[in-house]
Amino acid sequence: MVREEAHLTVNGPDGTRELRLSSPGRVLWPKLGLTKLDLARYIVDVGDAFVAANGDRPVTLQRFNDTIEGEQFFSKNPPKGAPDFIRSVNVVYPSGRSHPQLVIDEVAAAVWAVQMNALVFHPWASRAGNPDNPDELRIDLDPQPGTGYADAIPAARELRSVLAEAGLESFIKTSGNRGLHVFAAIEASREFLEVRHAVIAAARELERRMPEKVTTAWWKEERGRRIFVDFNQANRDRTMAGAYSPRALANATVSCPIGWEELENADPNDFTIITVPERLRKTGDPWAAMHSSTGTVDVLLEWWERDLAAGLGELPFPPDFPKMPGEPSRVQPSRARNKD
Repeated sequence: MVREEAHLTVNGPDGTRELRLSSPGRVLWPKLGLTKLDLARYIVDVGDAFVAANGDRPVTLQRFNDTIEGEQFFSKNPPKGAPDFIRSVNVVYPSGRSHPQLVIDEVAAAVWAVQMNALVFHPWASRAGNPDNPDELRIDLDPQPGTGYADAIPAARELRSVLAEAGLESFIKTSGNRGLHVFAAIEASREFLEVRHAVIAAARELERRMPEKVTTAWWKEERGRRIFVDFNQANRDRTMAGAYSPRALANATVSCPIGWEELENADPNDFTIITVPERLRKTGDPWAAMHSSTGTVDVLLEWWERDLAAGLGELPFPPDFPKMPGEPSRVQPSRARNKD
């Protein structure tokens, strides 16, 4: 029996590479009938912008054995048998252990990841050459039940003002679902914990300005119908879908960079693996200049210290992290009250 396969020619810094794609007709998005080959072609079409946003970083792959509705798992280190042009870098995880993690240096590496059944790409906020110090400040605006994308828009606009007051130029993308991701390029001189504190400082300032609309409450029972500023996405080994990464959602949406002038009228459902390549060709990459405007988190850390002096301390870490200095109880507030 002859196995179905396709071959793609992919241009790169070292010339062209011929890549084999097994099971190219395997459907990944059943609602639209989009296949593994459609995904590989999408990656090639948006390749330069995709690598600019996600390349030279440790990256976690979200892989699927069948369709987006089937079994999935996360893969960090390159599988055995990876081509010679696939690179990895040792990173340290919150547990203190270290492990090699995949790095994408060219479009062909991303296509190879598709061959390995990767669908969503989750890059670190730091570069492979300096994995302990992020060069991007990232803030996830996450709509809670009863809110949606439209509610995240005013929060994003005000967050842009907050970051500008701290000396940072911000860039924005859709999450591919209901939320928004706000990024700023920063000097890679601070460790993850310090950048986390900078994000918390920005989040608290945003919350002060929009208390009825925005929350930093870690526990879901305390968030209400507000936009949650997910500060824990700034932690080491915490990632979000990268720019131009597809999402494992029915309409094959993409986490898509947009211009601030587009925000009010943008519909996240319009940005898919079908539409984004043509959008890039017509409008260019809104994030092309991000790392030409690098700032620091110094002002945000001054705000962090100000808030500490005012009695606002550390916030909870994810449950798989070791207990951190100054961290409050990880017991859900309602459970803590019930024990009293």
